[in-house]
Amino acid sequence: MSQFLFYNHFKFVEKYTVMKTTIKIQNLKCGGCANSITKKLSKISSISNVKVNVEETEVELHYLNKLDLENAKETLKSIGYPEAGEDNSLGTKAKSYVSCAIGKMS
Repeated sequence: MSQFLFYNHFKFVEKYTVMKTTIKIQNLKCGGCANSITKKLSKISSISNVKVNVEETEVELHYLNKLDLENAKETLKSIGYPEAGEDNSLGTKAKSYVSCAIGKMS
């Protein structure tokens, strides 16, 4: 955990404890997948420092609270990369192929 000071839109200083985690995921195969995951998670304002390790099928990220972490996991699942141990249906795998293709094109 790290503590950071952030300026909100009112210029007040707020102190946040930033937590770091690594999530093992399914269906991660290549750089296209990693690109899609990084872009999608980086759009979440309370998620930062997203790093994808294709070889280990892991996503590392920093977050502010448990709700942010759950949001990140739901986002991963929605684009076809559920957490290891969760249901990995044919539909979920198909989503990962689409996300991978998008990641390769962008």
